[in-house]
Amino acid sequence: MKEYTIRTQKIKKNTVKLRLIIFGSLAVILLLCSVFSEHLTPYDPYLQDLSCAKAPPSAAHWFGTDRYGRDMLSRVIAGSRASIYSTLLLVLIITVIGTCVGVFCGWYGRWIDTVLMRISDMFLAFPGLVFALAVAGVLGGGLQNAIIALTAISWPKYARIARSQTLAQKEMTYFKAARLSGSSTLKIIIRHLLPNIIGPILVTSMLDIGTMMMELAGLSFLGLGAKPPTAEWGSMMSDARSLLTTVPWVTLSPGIAIFISVMIFNLLGDTIRDYADPKSRR
Repeated sequence: MKEYTIRTQKIKKNTVKLRLIIFGSLAVILLLCSVFSEHLTPYDPYLQDLSCAKAPPSAAHWFGTDRYGRDMLSRVIAGSRASIYSTLLLVLIITVIGTCVGVFCGWYGRWIDTVLMRISDMFLAFPGLVFALAVAGVLGGGLQNAIIALTAISWPKYARIARSQTLAQKEMTYFKAARLSGSSTLKIIIRHLLPNIIGPILVTSMLDIGTMMMELAGLSFLGLGAKPPTAEWGSMMSDARSLLTTVPWVTLSPGIAIFISVMIFNLLGDTIRDYADPKSRR
């Protein structure tokens, strides 16, 4: 029975590693495609040619063309840069802000902790996307304002994780020893605290990439994100939604790109969560 358990755990560990390699490679390929999108597009994504407007998918235009004759494959590839880069920037911002707030609250506590946590409760009390719509509407739309709007509603989750981890680490013996050694607060936080709390935060941020990509695309679809003619998947779907019944490839092409990207990052996040689980590394 013990040998069977050990064999099962080993198979599970190898499976998790294989998944990590596969989904990590797919994510890297996706990022490289967005980095070199300018060199991968077969046509100019902004070049209009009304003579071939609304052309169906063919050997010349794999994803067809839109109402202005622009190649959809080129626009989808070009749109990956704005969509993926803005998503990664958003996740980075909310991770840093939330972690800083959480560590600050967990370290100092008292009235500062109470005030900041009640503020985070206020943000969490509102439906996320509805609140983002309100903030983006006040700011006037645009991709930059959409990132600001989603940042305003997304940081509390990371703040709570960082706060709980900080409070737990403060009770550990090694942490008390570091404080008694006379190390400065900044040195203790950087050398001892952050390395021990960053794991759950990074896993959460990886799982959040797909969600943030969907929400950014949603704001752009509603006209509060990237503006046409900028190649961005959400705005491309919004611009072509009236053509869904007549020339569906114009709307479905960026939608499929969003689906594939979100699926890859979600699967990668799930795999990293499983890999970070101590039980999977026994």
